[in-house]
Amino acid sequence: MNSYAYQAYKNTQVATASPGALILMLFDGAIKFSNQAVKCIEQSDFAGANEKLLRSQDIMSELISSLNMDVGEISNNLYQLYSFVCQLLIQANVEKDAKVINQAVGLLRELRDMWREVVENA
Repeated sequence: MNSYAYQAYKNTQVATASPGALILMLFDGAIKFSNQAVKCIEQSDFAGANEKLLRSQDIMSELISSLNMDVGEISNNLYQLYSFVCQLLIQANVEKDAKVINQAVGLLRELRDMWREVVENA
């Protein structure tokens, strides 16, 4: 598949996705970019690791900004979790530490799995 067709497919997928599916896509993206950052660090490509970690951080910022803080305690708890993951990604970027990235990825996977259950049960 050429890159134009792939991008058109991805744009359509995002444009037609439910809010729950979009959240899952965001988590998948953060996990993907974080894993790519680990590979970059292993190859001493620190500029590449920085780029991938910044993308993961941007995704976490998007998740944080999408929270409806009027809902109550659950939003506050998610805010705390998302902020913690974002801080781990920042720390990993500053220190170029794959172990910290892997810790963040573990939390991201747990959060994604939690959201998957919510979406499937909704």
